[in-house]
Amino acid sequence: MKTLLKILGGLVVAALLVAFLVIEEGERVTPTGSGTVNLDVGSFEALPLPDYAGEQVTGDYKSYLVEVEPGIKVHVLEVGSGLPLFLQHGNPTSGFLYRKVAAALPTDRVRVIMPTLVGLGFSSKVPVSEHTLDNHVRWIKGVLDQLQLTEVVYAGQDWGGPIGMGALAQSPGLLKGAVIMNTGFSAPTGPIELSQAHATVRTPVVGELVINVFTSIFEMLPRMQGDPNSIPPAIQELYGRPVLDGGNSVAPLALMRMVPDGVDHPSVATQRITEAYVRGLDIPAEIVWGMNDPILAKGLPIMKTLFPSAPVTETQAGHFLQEEVPDDIAAALMRVVAQVEANRMRSDAEPTLE
Repeated sequence: MKTLLKILGGLVVAALLVAFLVIEEGERVTPTGSGTVNLDVGSFEALPLPDYAGEQVTGDYKSYLVEVEPGIKVHVLEVGSGLPLFLQHGNPTSGFLYRKVAAALPTDRVRVIMPTLVGLGFSSKVPVSEHTLDNHVRWIKGVLDQLQLTEVVYAGQDWGGPIGMGALAQSPGLLKGAVIMNTGFSAPTGPIELSQAHATVRTPVVGELVINVFTSIFEMLPRMQGDPNSIPPAIQELYGRPVLDGGNSVAPLALMRMVPDGVDHPSVATQRITEAYVRGLDIPAEIVWGMNDPILAKGLPIMKTLFPSAPVTETQAGHFLQEEVPDDIAAALMRVVAQVEANRMRSDAEPTLE
């Protein structure tokens, strides 16, 4: 019996030690750039890209930091000129997720703006407690405000949906058209069944062990795809290295735990505001969906109810469909752009009342 008690005691101590080691709040880490990037609305802190990232984009890209609050800097990639396209990624990628889409766009007609969520990529890193939907919406809205945009066509996927559209909901009149990918806007009205991945990471200690110890979330990305080869090791590094080497790697797990599991979840209040905004939209919109997404493929019918007039392109892509079907996304964006431009021309041609 004494031996058994010693073994059990040892296991308890070991479990507590593991919990202490893997459960971390994280600290704020603020990136520092070099030089400036000059835009029409002012100058921003340039962020030179390391070779492994710079080789994934063309030399005409601008890379800069927007300080939306003291110590909170959002890394922005942009390329092109013309009607602004605001393209928002989700967890655990970065603005680089849209590089293939940008390559398929006519950058002499559109300005492609790709912010990276705080905690990911080369943006600031923050403690777990600061990863809330309210904060992320406010930070991305801060980017839109500082860039002084007056109109955008938006595209969003994963958390880029509630966060990007949430920022637009607080920017009346800015949104002119949208392309919606695998994401969700509807707030839960009761308990919901989470995917196995989201359910697992909610368990204290277990989630940290799965994400931070047993495997890296970035190594899991190919499993989320219709074609696993669409995210080779170099692209896993593109998304993972800035986070894992950035001094605070808590963001992917914290963002997973931001997904509501019922009406009492902290994300729900903000999500309800965004859902109401989406339901009130009357803009050109299209849906491009990855039907092999193990997390959100089944969400397409709900999205159709939010955008009942939007043409739908169903693809064989997985969760990160920007890596698999960038041409489909680019084509949808340009169809929406054409409608926005046509609406603008009609509006300009209408006589004004004196």
